[in-house]
Amino acid sequence: MIKKSLIALLYAFIATLSIPLSAQAAPPSYGYETVDDVKIFYREAGDPDNPTLVLLHGFPSSSHQYRELIAKLSDEYHLIAPDYPGFGASDFPSSKAYDYSFDTIAGTIDEFLNQKDIKKYSLFLHDYGAAIGMRIATKHPQRIESLIIQNGNLYEAGLNKETWAPIMKLWETGRGNQELEQAIASNVFGLEGLKWQYTHGTRNPNAILPDNWLLDYQALSRPGQHDMQLGLFYDYRNNVAKYSDWQAYLKEYQPPVLLVWAKNDAFFPVSGAEPFKQDVEDLDYNILDTGHFALEEDAELIADKIDAFLSKRINK
Repeated sequence: MIKKSLIALLYAFIATLSIPLSAQAAPPSYGYETVDDVKIFYREAGDPDNPTLVLLHGFPSSSHQYRELIAKLSDEYHLIAPDYPGFGASDFPSSKAYDYSFDTIAGTIDEFLNQKDIKKYSLFLHDYGAAIGMRIATKHPQRIESLIIQNGNLYEAGLNKETWAPIMKLWETGRGNQELEQAIASNVFGLEGLKWQYTHGTRNPNAILPDNWLLDYQALSRPGQHDMQLGLFYDYRNNVAKYSDWQAYLKEYQPPVLLVWAKNDAFFPVSGAEPFKQDVEDLDYNILDTGHFALEEDAELIADKIDAFLSKRINK
């Protein structure tokens, strides 16, 4: 319990760092919301009377990835970024106490938003955030004002089969292949593998904040994390099975979509961005010269794109 509290305090402390002082006009607050006995950590900033952006993070990160975006947009928008169960500073209950699947995590985050009384919002979807956010969007289409998608994949064309090959093999063999699972864990969960995920494809790798992979490594080093995360890798096959449903949602409900896609992403290449042109009528399409975690290099550009996009579509 003491170690768990120290990790949560570390996340909260790091959350206050690395934000330019000039951008702190509306500083974020940090809190917990208990959802079905699971404490969900979240960052929140801005006036709740302003348009709300719900920021859903990817793997292996947490709401930490949105620290700069929150600072840059909090004067004009209400922003809230939760950590999923088992990620960041949220509770990490055992797999016996919590079902670590995308269905369950989406249900937890949906209930989190209900408890926070957030009924109308735009979703920022990145990586895992797309799988979680699209479950919420299809359940509550009337609540979604727009989608902001940064390498949040909804199309099979957007899966880089070379990078995904070990996980796709896991889908075929199922859990329990110790050699395969150990190979995945060694490559993905180690410190160098985490650093690679943040720096690969960036214009200036030396400018990427090391706090990112150090925090993720700290979280992933907790007992039970590797098994939980491998379980989510295995469950990702169910996201692929839902792609057609999510594409149907786009076609039927036509939410405005801002696409800010990193073209050098090793996991979700630009081929995952192109199909949005067929399914979305109101599409603001942008391809960025950076890697998987685009906000690490292009937070200011993306913040400007979001403000311009929402200013035309949502009354402030």
